Amino acid sequence: MTKQTISVLVEDEAGVLTRIAGLFARRGFNIESLAVGPAEQSGVSRITMVVPGDEKIVEQLIKQLYKLISVLKVQDISQQPCVERELMLIKINANASNRAEVIQVAQIFRARVVDLSEEALTLEVVGDPGKIVAIIQMLTKFGIREIARTGKIALVRESKVNTEYLKSLEAKVTL
Repeated sequence: MTKQTISVLVEDEAGVLTRIAGLFARRGFNIESLAVGPAEQSGVSRITMVVPGDEKIVEQLIKQLYKLISVLKVQDISQQPCVERELMLIKINANASNRAEVIQVAQIFRARVVDLSEEALTLEVVGDPGKIVAIIQMLTKFGIREIARTGKIALVRESKVNTEYLKSLEAKVTL
């Protein structure tokens, strides 16, 4: 099943997120990722959600979301060129014997060391969701102690340039 990204602008008032989560729960839909924060306009928040399903399911969810009083704008941005980011803190087993290797992996992914002890290292990783998954895969062999992730945030690219398309062109050039 594909993952769809929905961006929702809501009035910044108590209970809005609860009503939206309740709507999803009543309909039996899972929210895989959820990020909420102030938007560009005072008194408005942006909610970015990633939900499993196809376009038909998202279309139904959008209609349901518009029925909620505090919802101002809903956008399915799944197929639009977007800038996507996620923040993750990840605590890794890192003793004297493997610390240099863990730091080397962190440098490759442009992660920052934000805490260090004799037996562990905590990294801050910012990037698109694919980068987050890739660094987790690389660090698993050291032993992951804890992970905290923000969930994906996204904005539609004004340039309308599809970065996936650019990546595919870049890959062809390097082959």
